[in-house]
Amino acid sequence: MGIVFTRLFSSLFGNKEARILVLGLDNAGKTTILYRLQMGEVVSTIPTIGFNVETVQYNNIKFQVWDLGGQTSIRPYWRCYFPNTQAIIYVVDSSDTDRLVVAKEEFHAILEEEELKGAVVLVFANKQDLPGALDDAAVTEALELHKIRNRQWGIFKTSAIKGEGLFDGFDWLSNTLKSGGG
Repeated sequence: MGIVFTRLFSSLFGNKEARILVLGLDNAGKTTILYRLQMGEVVSTIPTIGFNVETVQYNNIKFQVWDLGGQTSIRPYWRCYFPNTQAIIYVVDSSDTDRLVVAKEEFHAILEEEELKGAVVLVFANKQDLPGALDDAAVTEALELHKIRNRQWGIFKTSAIKGEGLFDGFDWLSNTLKSGGG
């Protein structure tokens, strides 16, 4: 699947470099998504303290995905990674309804950052495989995505564990960036 991921973006970026930040609260599934895409399998993870970065090379393409830790103490440092970002992937644990308000607050704070004004936003409503997970419409409402008027955004239901919905989201992101977003 890492090869599929690489090929997906090879047609998009040519000789360009794309920088994508993967953000969200702790335990949303950011690292699981990153390694699912990179290696095509689920890898046992621990909470990310700091960041993970994976560079995928295909022909002359350099694609960087930055996965930043989501703990409360780490979130203020996210801004250090904002410059030159073409897209944000915001991962939400759809089953963690108690923290959706915090997820919304952090999400809208990111959208207000000057250095991210041109970034395309992809929201993954993750953990759809868990009981009680909210669907994409409910997550859209909870995050108040309808208030976003100054950039392109999309939301997709995903299960990082099962690999479901990830490539649909990346297809959307690829097409959006290709058409001039970001």
